[in-house]
Amino acid sequence: MAIQFTNESISSLSADWLVIGLVESAPLPEAVAQLDETLGGLITRLRESEDFTGKLAATSTLLGLTDIKTPRIMLVGLGSAIELSTAAFEKAMRTAARAISNKDDTRVAVLLPEVENNSIITSNLSATLISSSMIVGSVGQDLYRKEVARYPFQDILVVGTDSTDQSACQQAIEQGTILGESINLAREMVNRHASDIFPISFADRTKEIAKSYGLESEILDENQLKQEKMGSMLAVAQGSDQPPRLAILKHQGADSSAPTLALVGKGVTFDSGGLSLKPSDGMKTMKCDMGGAAAVLGAMTAIARLKLPVNVVGYMGLVENMVNGSSYKLGDVLTARNGKTIEVLNTDAEGRLVLADVLTLAVDRGATKIIDLATLTGACVVALGEEVTGVFSNDEDWSKAVHSAAKTSGEDVWEMPMLPQFAEQLKSDVADLKNIGTRWGGAITAAKFLENFVDDTPWVHLDIAGPAFASANLPHREGGGTGCMVKTLVEVADQFKTSN
Repeated sequence: MAIQFTNESISSLSADWLVIGLVESAPLPEAVAQLDETLGGLITRLRESEDFTGKLAATSTLLGLTDIKTPRIMLVGLGSAIELSTAAFEKAMRTAARAISNKDDTRVAVLLPEVENNSIITSNLSATLISSSMIVGSVGQDLYRKEVARYPFQDILVVGTDSTDQSACQQAIEQGTILGESINLAREMVNRHASDIFPISFADRTKEIAKSYGLESEILDENQLKQEKMGSMLAVAQGSDQPPRLAILKHQGADSSAPTLALVGKGVTFDSGGLSLKPSDGMKTMKCDMGGAAAVLGAMTAIARLKLPVNVVGYMGLVENMVNGSSYKLGDVLTARNGKTIEVLNTDAEGRLVLADVLTLAVDRGATKIIDLATLTGACVVALGEEVTGVFSNDEDWSKAVHSAAKTSGEDVWEMPMLPQFAEQLKSDVADLKNIGTRWGGAITAAKFLENFVDDTPWVHLDIAGPAFASANLPHREGGGTGCMVKTLVEVADQFKTSN
């Protein structure tokens, strides 16, 4: 898929579709007004009859056009100029992409919008968002379908004017291309079923990525994990025929003495619940329980391709949580890498057991700051719904930095309380910790559990159980893996170079 900038007149563009984003209740931009005149006032009539309102993500298609070289136009609403945000603009562009990606070998031209009274949506940001949105929106979850529903675009033109800074715009397009492809990588990993993606195959994919983009890779097998005393993670894995792996990717973009950002992802490639067996309905989508590791893989890919001048290490703890005669049991007491003992009272609270050891390893290897991501708790989905990520932290400034990156990236997050009374629920009579608390505040007690394994290192835990996997298609979003938080992690890394 090639994406290029052009300042050619939109009336003379040769493409299968021309996508035009228009602000609600605003005069037509000059280029669109000229196009409207060529079309005999067709766009104006659509607006006057309110067949196209310009409301956010509203669409209208013009077909069979003969007055211009492009036979089809997709009008998409950008909503109010004052309220237009990164997330809103992306929603509009992905809606358009999904609406017109039902045929193979489609060439698309997208007009850079003119948005007055809005300081956020600049030409360069528009170019980045258009590129990433066209890439993500035109790729479905058709990995195993004979008749696919969606086709990646063959070519994409981002259309500006003579006054557009072509060099800066092309650079923004390339950034958007990398982000879109990295999000799609994370989506693909989640969408592949558990017989395709298991600890070894996931680890093999990380090695391929490392070789392609100049990352250093390290894979720890079960014997090396034993040597590293990762007893908590190994206990989860022992009920599966698939052996565990810890995949590590390192991007050395700065001097070796510079601070290191650690990204830690939960990679439970399938979660049956173990002996605390999930019901069938609860197990159907558990191929997605490695969404945190997939996000780390996507982010590390983008960070390497963007050549960010920062040191970042991605840790992906990969296990299956299955049931056999060797499964870890309720009442077992595990010894984690940092020496703390854990009483197991629910084998379906396994993600935190994996992360406990991986977080400790990240600390021991010198992480300056840490972000972990995990599809960790249904409790977080109950609290925040399916589209908002829960944020938990031991450091206010680090949490604010992650919040800021998420806002810039257009991803919704919400701070959750880390009050000390939640840690009281984790006290055990026979070990240092229990792996679950009471029914109430489950997302917070899970985070308080993880806090035991980061020492004093500034740390943010992102519970992505809701937004990592979409239960159904929407006009702006494909069902299945979403690649959530890839953009935020890349933005955090980009800012990390200046904040430390």
